[in-house]
Amino acid sequence: MALAAGLSLSGAPTIAADGFVGIAMPTQSSARWISDGHSMVEQFEKAGYKTDLQYAEDDIANQLRQVETMILKGVDALVIAAIDGTTLSAALDLAAESGIKVIAYDRLIRDSGNVDYYATFDNFQVGVIQASSLVEGLDVANAKGPLNIELFGGSPDDNNAYFFYNGAMSVLQPLIDEGKLVVQSGQFGMDKVGTLRWDGSVAQARMDNLLSAFYTDKRIDGVLSPYDGLSIGILSSLKGVGYGSGDMKMPIVTGQDAEVPSIKSMLANEQYSTVFKDTRELARVTVGMVEALLKGGEPEINDTKTYDNGVKVVPSYLLKPVDVNRSNWEEILIGSGYYKMDQIK
Repeated sequence: MALAAGLSLSGAPTIAADGFVGIAMPTQSSARWISDGHSMVEQFEKAGYKTDLQYAEDDIANQLRQVETMILKGVDALVIAAIDGTTLSAALDLAAESGIKVIAYDRLIRDSGNVDYYATFDNFQVGVIQASSLVEGLDVANAKGPLNIELFGGSPDDNNAYFFYNGAMSVLQPLIDEGKLVVQSGQFGMDKVGTLRWDGSVAQARMDNLLSAFYTDKRIDGVLSPYDGLSIGILSSLKGVGYGSGDMKMPIVTGQDAEVPSIKSMLANEQYSTVFKDTRELARVTVGMVEALLKGGEPEINDTKTYDNGVKVVPSYLLKPVDVNRSNWEEILIGSGYYKMDQIK
């Protein structure tokens, strides 16, 4: 009510000469989100916009306060990577009343009609890539089998996690049905395999439990992991019981975001693969969307069917994710200028 009163008393937000953009990011605990934030600030400011970048450190209430403060400051547009995509409806109602445009950034904001556009990667395809890499690493086509795998999902409050999981299962389920792959725990579905807040320590604890409950006399051959931060925790658990040493070959473990620790892990023959999502390109698309909206134009989109947020189908631009492994990491990550070699070696 106080926020609403503040806005009604002050009237429409004051518009900065070249535009003012609020950028709400979830956390600085992941290198990926730091890169996203910096890329957007750099590109918005290069285009002549003032920015307010805030990180909420995975605290939902903190992110809500940050968004409300941006509204009170008079931003012309909000770019939000939501911690929990279902918690921002009231704030976005106030943004809409003030004529503030809203771009959902990489994570879909749900249950609100006040999300103008969505910039993200093809999240279903991310899951397809992860599962295809797992199958390739296991050499399922030539293996005698059956091969034992376990499934990990992302945070249940992140809409993307369901797309990653469903994309992966579109590849894995037929092989499970054929008996070529076996999930010894019997744990399927995001309600069973999800990892709240994408927390690597939670993934490590669950992997510990799976190994002690189902693999004391069986080998685990592969793990579907949707994110590098989870992969590192999973690998720590596996190494803790001897995988990767002696004659215990490391299982095939996937990932996402091409974070430096995971690239180093791949080079050490631990993590098998990751999915690269060029956040510079996502920032570029987002800046283009905001510019178009603030200048009265139509942002470029390439998807009008996929992302139903419970109130509306949000028009979206989907970028292509890229599979990265030991064979191509240097070409893709160093060759593109995303990393410098001294960051990896």
